Amino acid sequence: MTFEYKLDGEIYTVLVVKKRNKNTYIKIKDDLTIYVTTNYLATKYYVKNILDNEKDFLRKSLNKVKKHAEMDSEFYYLGQKYDIILLPFQIMKIEDGKIYVQDLKVLDKWLKNETINIFSERLTYNYNLFNEKIPFPKLKIRKMKTRWGVCNKRDNSITLNSNLIKYSLKEIDYVIVHELSHFVHFDHSKEFWKTVATYMPLYKESVKVLKG
Repeated sequence: MTFEYKLDGEIYTVLVVKKRNKNTYIKIKDDLTIYVTTNYLATKYYVKNILDNEKDFLRKSLNKVKKHAEMDSEFYYLGQKYDIILLPFQIMKIEDGKIYVQDLKVLDKWLKNETINIFSERLTYNYNLFNEKIPFPKLKIRKMKTRWGVCNKRDNSITLNSNLIKYSLKEIDYVIVHELSHFVHFDHSKEFWKTVATYMPLYKESVKVLKG
C-alpha cells in the first residue's frame, strides 16, 4: 500500500509493508520515502493517524536524511563547504571557499591523501592523550553506511569512516577518542562514557553534529 502524506507543505510518499508485526515501525529511506512496517490488519487511516502523532520524529528524521544527502552531493572538507572550479592545466588551489583543480580525478586523489594524513595525525595526537595503557592501533579507512568508527580488539585496529573527512577536526577527534576508549571499556557503560569525557569533555556536541 502506498499513499501521499503532507508534512510542512511538502508531499512525501508513504510505503506500507504489512507483516506479522504486533508493532508499527517507521523508517525514512534515502529517497525520502516514509517506510512503514505494520501488521496485516492496519488500515490507511490507522497508519496516517500514527504519522500524525509522530510528526516531530518525522521532521527530525527527514531533516537528517536531507542533510546527509546534501553532504554527499556537495563537496565538504573539514566541516567547510567548497565550490569546485574545474580549469584545464590548473594547479590545485584552495581559496575563498573554492577549490580550483584540473579535474575530479586529481581532486579525488588529493582528498584520499588528505584523509589518510589527517586521520593518522589525529590518531597519534589523541592516542598520546590517554593515560591508560592501550595498544597503538592500526588505522583502517573505508566508507561505511551506518557507523563512523569501529574498534577491533582482536587485531588492535580501529576503522574510520572515510566520510568523516567532510566534518571538522572536532568530530574526527571525537570518533577517534570514542574508538580508543573501547580499548579501555569494550562496551557503552557509564565507565566508558566517563573515559570519553575525560579526553573530550564536550563530546556530546560532536555526537549531535554527526547524528544530524
